[in-house]
Amino acid sequence: MMNEYVTAIMTKEVITVSPENTLAEARDLMLGKHIHHMPVLENNKLVGMLTSWDFFKLGKAASELGDIKIREVMTTKIATLEPDQHIGAVAELLMEHLFHAVPIVNDDRELLGIVTSTDLITYEYNKEYPENLDKFIPENM
Repeated sequence: MMNEYVTAIMTKEVITVSPENTLAEARDLMLGKHIHHMPVLENNKLVGMLTSWDFFKLGKAASELGDIKIREVMTTKIATLEPDQHIGAVAELLMEHLFHAVPIVNDDRELLGIVTSTDLITYEYNKEYPENLDKFIPENM
């Protein structure tokens, strides 16, 4: 059931930042786009990940984020997968390491997409319930 390639569920239009962007810029992007993970690219190569958890760990007010560069707080040891991996590999990685996102890269570490835990849940839900479930919802709800 999870033997399809990750390319079937990955988000290809990924919002990214540079190590030189500030945390204030990243915060605005994350809040505006309702995302929790942002790959950090330098010369089109994945060099880090920035997550909402990184902001929480800092314990700083939003007004203090303008002078902090992303490179100072980003995670640089990143688990990645290649596009020829199966969706099951994503599930295993997320469960084993308690991650919520996996960047998909090529051999040159160029970002091709990202798969989040939400993508995985949506994939499994749609496999289990492929029909439109509106007919099961009472009209008076």
